[in-house]
Amino acid sequence: MSELQNINVGEYGNLVSDRAVKGETLLLNMGPQHPSTHGVLRLLLELDGEIVVNCIPDIGFLHTGVEKTMEYKTFQQAEVLTDRLDYLYTIGNNLVYCLAVEKLLELDVPERAQAIRVILTELSRIQSHLIWIGTSALDLAAMSVFLYAMRERELILDVYEMVSGARMMTTYIRPGGLWRDVPSGFEAAVRHIVKEIPRRVDEYEALLTKNPIFLDRTVGIGKITTEDCLKWSIGGPVLRATGLAYDIRRARPYSGYEQYDFDIPTQPEGDIFARYKVRVEEMRQSVRIIEQALDKLPGGPVRSSNRKYIPPPRSEIGVSMEALIHHFKLWTSGFETPKGSVYTAIESPRGELGVFLESDGGAKPFRVHFRTPSFSNLQIMSLLSKGHFVADLVGIIGSLDIVLGDTDR
Repeated sequence: MSELQNINVGEYGNLVSDRAVKGETLLLNMGPQHPSTHGVLRLLLELDGEIVVNCIPDIGFLHTGVEKTMEYKTFQQAEVLTDRLDYLYTIGNNLVYCLAVEKLLELDVPERAQAIRVILTELSRIQSHLIWIGTSALDLAAMSVFLYAMRERELILDVYEMVSGARMMTTYIRPGGLWRDVPSGFEAAVRHIVKEIPRRVDEYEALLTKNPIFLDRTVGIGKITTEDCLKWSIGGPVLRATGLAYDIRRARPYSGYEQYDFDIPTQPEGDIFARYKVRVEEMRQSVRIIEQALDKLPGGPVRSSNRKYIPPPRSEIGVSMEALIHHFKLWTSGFETPKGSVYTAIESPRGELGVFLESDGGAKPFRVHFRTPSFSNLQIMSLLSKGHFVADLVGIIGSLDIVLGDTDR
């Protein structure tokens, strides 16, 4: 065995086989700097020729200590850090954190804010799936799809910038509602997107769904069953691609999702191609939800009227000393919260995204912990890759749609 193999065997002990210890199989590092691992991830591969005997994910290279840092911020200040977790679903990260704070405070959210939250999180789901289909296709040598998907994503990022002033890290959703109401051009911009996306998705399918090379790289590769998904706590498109129609938006509705009519796409095969089909159909269903939300978008305020936790409108700050003092105290000292702990979860593009929030009665969270789908999905790499070629790994890891900022916290 080489020195590299000795280091890896010693480091991972009983996680590698006896054949590796005897030098009969090859231990090889894939990453942590590798474009197809979709982030700073190391995979320790045990290979028999070109066949994967074992695959051990090694995480932590992107660890930022976000959860611990949030405990040193007030509840309002801590939200900014949620954008930095799953950086392809920033608005969803804001939402799940705000839902937990609202549950802890028993804080109401106006109907208009609820509807706008749904529109923006579904746009976020679409743009995340656009990144997924573009990068996953690129990993399998389909470059055109990547260019087209990035083109459509720009339309959605323009809407982010319109409402928040930022294209990715928006912090637009706030406890009790939104930072501010959407501007006058919002509805027209979103309607243009929902008009364009379905035909653009049709173009992607025309390029991929019956492409013989794409089929060879995806059909029957990286299969998993519903039973194994449940054993490993896997949700989202990976679970639905095994035939189980489970979606938190339907099972445990939040933000008024019970008002919307949509289907839960499923496929029975449990392979890479099935996960592709599910995500493609999910984009169409997100368009369907957005159209319903736009058609019945109510008027009214976008922030709770509970002034104990909500800063006063900017229009009052210039004319009211009390409003100015209240604003200053909220953003410097924060607000006290009831003692207790809550857990809330939403359906992210990758599965169940949950946050556990505990308060000791002060203005800062006592404990913040995120249950992220990328962390769960990464656990099954060994299960999915055994018996496949090394070349199949890029397709398998892409089909899980992991984000390393979502994994290393």
